[in-house]
Amino acid sequence: MSVPRRVVSTLRVRYAETDQMGVVYHAHYLVWCEIGRTDFLRALGRTYAQLERDGVYLAVTDAHVRYLASARYDEEIRIETWIERVLSRAVTFGYEIHRTAPAPPARLAVATTTLVALDSQGTPTRLPADVLQALRDATMPSP
Repeated sequence: MSVPRRVVSTLRVRYAETDQMGVVYHAHYLVWCEIGRTDFLRALGRTYAQLERDGVYLAVTDAHVRYLASARYDEEIRIETWIERVLSRAVTFGYEIHRTAPAPPARLAVATTTLVALDSQGTPTRLPADVLQALRDATMPSP
């Protein structure tokens, strides 16, 4: 199986994600990051649901978003997701969020989230060996 370095997710901004002026509320960008990392894990052959059935939970411990432009109701959005760093118990994802339509396309935000693996008691634990290896194989090379 080919290991992805970047996974692309797409969506259309929903009315419920916007304020009265049709601008996306800033917290929804973190929801879009979750969509990106969920799709990334699925592209690696695992899902959050499978990890949880195996007793491993991924908890966000750090999130950074730099907002560059506003997204608006009904625009098409592309989320590019990649792995920046992998440790035995943690993984850092990187994201770029773009408007693809209507024109002109624009980069709307860049973000990172770090997640720590926890067991069912909430104690940090190692990522399963197969998941850890897949994440390492998918890690973007440093520039």
